[in-house]
Amino acid sequence: MGLGCEKRRLVVIGGGVAGSLIAKSLQFHADLTLIDQKEYFEIPWASLRTMVEPSVGERSVINHRDYLTNARIITSSAINISETEVLTGEGRLVPYDYLVIATGHTDPTIPKTRTERLKQYKEENEKIDLASSILIVGGGPTGVELAAEIAVDFPDKKLTLVHNGSRLLQFIGQKASDKTLNWLASKKVEVMLEKSVSLDNISNGNSTSYRTSDGETLNADCHFLCTAKSLGSTWLKHTVLESNLDSYGRLMVDENLRVKGRNNIFAIGDITDVPEIKQGYLAQKHALVAAKNLKLLMEGGKESKPGIYKPRSVKAIVSLGRRDAVAQLPFTTIIGSVPGLIKSRDLFVGKTRKQLGLDPHVVYDH
Repeated sequence: MGLGCEKRRLVVIGGGVAGSLIAKSLQFHADLTLIDQKEYFEIPWASLRTMVEPSVGERSVINHRDYLTNARIITSSAINISETEVLTGEGRLVPYDYLVIATGHTDPTIPKTRTERLKQYKEENEKIDLASSILIVGGGPTGVELAAEIAVDFPDKKLTLVHNGSRLLQFIGQKASDKTLNWLASKKVEVMLEKSVSLDNISNGNSTSYRTSDGETLNADCHFLCTAKSLGSTWLKHTVLESNLDSYGRLMVDENLRVKGRNNIFAIGDITDVPEIKQGYLAQKHALVAAKNLKLLMEGGKESKPGIYKPRSVKAIVSLGRRDAVAQLPFTTIIGSVPGLIKSRDLFVGKTRKQLGLDPHVVYDH
């Protein structure tokens, strides 16, 4: 190994879907440090259910310390990388032998602590509860799932979804879009396509009047912005990895998920240039392939070949409330309770907790 019996120093930047899983997988194989801006991992595909049922957050918002029992956790951003160290936002230098970058997308509205995040969900739930009419901006999976959650749990609310694209769920096929539009219409959700809404003069998410791109006025007690978030790679533009970013700001990786041209730096999850739709379950697969390869490198194993990640074809399940979902599978697109049985009831929360070595059912408060 080159360092005697000492474990190699592994630094993981980012504690989302990919970063949390690779950290959990390697905490007993390396001297591990996780650097994340928040103290917890959140199961992202449960976040919209948590807005209508805040108690879900007790299971889906998980302190890093609950699943990382043999790791150093630094609650901070990373602001620079050299060939041997990571510099945190608080000025701390963290040395590494191996580095994993899993910073995904950024969301400046997410708080630092689990307690604050659960409080935020309760406040969003109260906002929904008190409103008679709600505007949702964005017709991707986040906007569609939020509209469906509210329509099912609060059927008396007047819901309007505005999307600037020509169809909903543009990351998957036309059939799935059409079926979803019909489902929302059956729940009395008004969907406005090829329009945008100006939020420049709106504060605190509350207003009564909104103007669309074609001059129409919409009235709603509150709104939720569900448009795409920025990649978490801006900070890399002034680091040693500047030349490893493509024109979209993604880290270019090889088939082993190593940053191209780097022997000891890996990238996983949404921040990579792997040519596939960015989805949570694929980020988990990235984490498992990279974990295997890091174990081989750190422990000097030559008996097995490095894991290769092959981009996946588009397969997606979008929840539509508690019972239904729309699923695009390799040979068919279906909507209703059958795909709903796969995802919508528990939203893979139990499965994800189990993957992190936690009780899938436990509800706790600390």
